[in-house]
Amino acid sequence: MRKSALFWFGLVVTALVTLGLVILSSASEANAMRLHNDAYFFIKRQFMYLGAGVVLAVLVSLFDYHKWRDWEFLTWAFFVVVMVLLAAVFQFRAINGSHRWIAVGPVRIQPSELAKMLTVILLAVWLDKASWRVELFMRGAFWPAMLIGIIALPVLLEPDFGSVMVIGAVGFLMMFVSGTRILHMLPFVLGGVGVVVFKVMTNANRMARIAAFFGVKINVGAEVVDAAAKRAAYQVEQALAAIGNSDIWGAGLGESMQKHLYLPEAHTDFVFAVGAEELGIVFSMSVVLLFVAFFALSIYIARKASDRFGRFLVIGMAFIIFFQAMFNVGVVCKALPTKGMALPFFSYGGTNLLSAFFAVGTILSVGIHSYCDKKRALLRKVVMR
Repeated sequence: MRKSALFWFGLVVTALVTLGLVILSSASEANAMRLHNDAYFFIKRQFMYLGAGVVLAVLVSLFDYHKWRDWEFLTWAFFVVVMVLLAAVFQFRAINGSHRWIAVGPVRIQPSELAKMLTVILLAVWLDKASWRVELFMRGAFWPAMLIGIIALPVLLEPDFGSVMVIGAVGFLMMFVSGTRILHMLPFVLGGVGVVVFKVMTNANRMARIAAFFGVKINVGAEVVDAAAKRAAYQVEQALAAIGNSDIWGAGLGESMQKHLYLPEAHTDFVFAVGAEELGIVFSMSVVLLFVAFFALSIYIARKASDRFGRFLVIGMAFIIFFQAMFNVGVVCKALPTKGMALPFFSYGGTNLLSAFFAVGTILSVGIHSYCDKKRALLRKVVMR
């Protein structure tokens, strides 16, 4: 492990966070004035979340990641806490038809974000301890798939199809990387996809979003579907208008027209569109390249990790961030159907930002401890000579 890789990784994360704050400060102004009569409401709260996130990342990076595997009670305690929180969301009122948040005073917690982190940690522990037995059906495919299903089921019932997609994707990626046979995984992949497709097809709002994406009309609850379809199509059209208003350098920071109540989710799911409008193609390409660099450096750290367990943790955590980023950009550019998924480090939201910093801290923990392990190994060789 080279120290320079950790330095560049930290630099990329810093660049993403800094650019995210700059764009969010502009994108959130109109909604902040409309909802709270304070143009800086959202950015002030985001700075609070950022402070907490940096502290969390530092603490997690200094924490020996091996403890997740060696102290099993710690992993299972995390599992119990997350599952209790996922069950607790149904005791709170639905927002936009979904039970996704736990309200604690002015703070809202989204347990599905924690479920993504739990999936990576739990599977990394299981797959590492399974060792060569991952090639066997029960140890390598059946039980890991059951763990994914147990975590994903309450998230599916909220419903939060985006988080289910992330949990399933990262879970099966980790199984593949660990050496699980594709033929063993295939029945569970097909079964999981089948369940999600069934839930989507029986959900009028989701079907409306898909219909709006493909430009077709469907007949499943006329008024509800028509309203949802128009809302989904409107958001994407406004996002494309924002991107279309820019050129190479954009309209200028703070000069977006679409953020002035034309684009409803300008400070959350569609913050990328505002950034593209104000800072142009330079911003769009920079964001994509920064996330590609984030993932590439993470893979390098994973390859240089001291053990399989660290490798699994890094690949899982990095994939969650990268997958969500690329999916968000795809939705904004109308390359994918409209689905609410935050852009990591950019979109407003406490739980999402803290989860991203938890992932960053975990990647750094593996990198730092692997670097120290290499130094100790070299020192022992010198001493033995």
